[in-house]
Amino acid sequence: MLRSFLVSLFSLGLALAAYSQEEDNGSDSTNLVQIKHTSKGFVFTTEDGNYELQIAARLQFRFATPDDQNPLTFDDFTNQNTRLFKINRSRLKIGGHAYKPWLKYYFEYELGQGNLLDFRVMIERFPWLKFKAGQWKVEFTRERFISSGDQQLVDRSLINRAFTVDRQQGITLYGNIDAGGIANFNYWVAMLTGSGRGATSNDDSNLMYFGRVQWNFLGQEVPFSGGDLNFSPPSGLIAFAAVTNTSPYTRFSQAGGGALEGFEDGLPGQYTVNQYQIETTFNFRGFSWSSEYHRKDIIDNINSGTTQLGGYYLQAGFFPYSIADFFPKKLEVASRFARYRPDLNIEENNQTEVAFAINWFFNGHKNKLTAEITRFTFQDLELPQSDETRFRIQYDVSF
Repeated sequence: MLRSFLVSLFSLGLALAAYSQEEDNGSDSTNLVQIKHTSKGFVFTTEDGNYELQIAARLQFRFATPDDQNPLTFDDFTNQNTRLFKINRSRLKIGGHAYKPWLKYYFEYELGQGNLLDFRVMIERFPWLKFKAGQWKVEFTRERFISSGDQQLVDRSLINRAFTVDRQQGITLYGNIDAGGIANFNYWVAMLTGSGRGATSNDDSNLMYFGRVQWNFLGQEVPFSGGDLNFSPPSGLIAFAAVTNTSPYTRFSQAGGGALEGFEDGLPGQYTVNQYQIETTFNFRGFSWSSEYHRKDIIDNINSGTTQLGGYYLQAGFFPYSIADFFPKKLEVASRFARYRPDLNIEENNQTEVAFAINWFFNGHKNKLTAEITRFTFQDLELPQSDETRFRIQYDVSF
């Protein structure tokens, strides 16, 4: 699959090169291809603007000790002497538009694991009514939808694993309604297969249904990016999102559908999962704030049981330069607190994360170095408390 993908990309490059030489053969000048490099990578655009191809790559190098992954069970605290270097992500991104500037497409491929992550076509002629079909990260949570290259900390929070809807296949309507001033809203409504990334079938006749409404209460959209690198004027949002799905799965990830701890691998239609979240974001002159509050009900349709999960995180960051100009302008500090309760009926069961990070932006999120220290604490009704302190450093570069 990877070989075929790379061969197709090489062939596309040859076609573009041939296309750009048409002027030498007497073709119309509107067929010329202009090449430039932007934040979206190498961009090939026809002179009439109706065709555009963007090609970019991203590499993420990481060192972690005593482990890289967030602990999932109490057994994960026993290995305290591990150190590792790794290429955590290696992405190839291809996007652009064809025929008209509002008919867009996007592909994203994980080279290291050989996974096609995103493939979608977007019709975005009107800002208030847009359409998308394919596979992508569902916009259920801002934390998950923001690219891993645009995060403030090394990676997402403790609660992401339990509550993300991750990548799904389907269709969605979305847009921005701007009636002036505080009357600025975004919305998403989607029907999805609900079987996760790479699914080629559904286990039953049920689909996943998703909706999100976002109030941009200061009159402008807030970009899906961590931090406030542009020292922007005040912007903020309050959003509510909900999902319902019946499938064999109690969680989703980049790998597709899976099971949370304490749940067995499901049979077709075994679990009905209903979940919602409320989130806030605020940016102003280098300061950034974000939070999410989650609830999730897992209904076992075979064993007739219901489990309710809950969690939240609070995250903030700022550039010390905004307070005193003797600090380096490229330096950002950020922190996060997260709490996850795997069963709300057992009050003693708590998992917490406290993290602190510093970022050095060589060229924004496209070229940055992040160092992070995190403290995990697990409490259980029947087990002694377990703690772990983790250190990670990461270099992320796009070109």
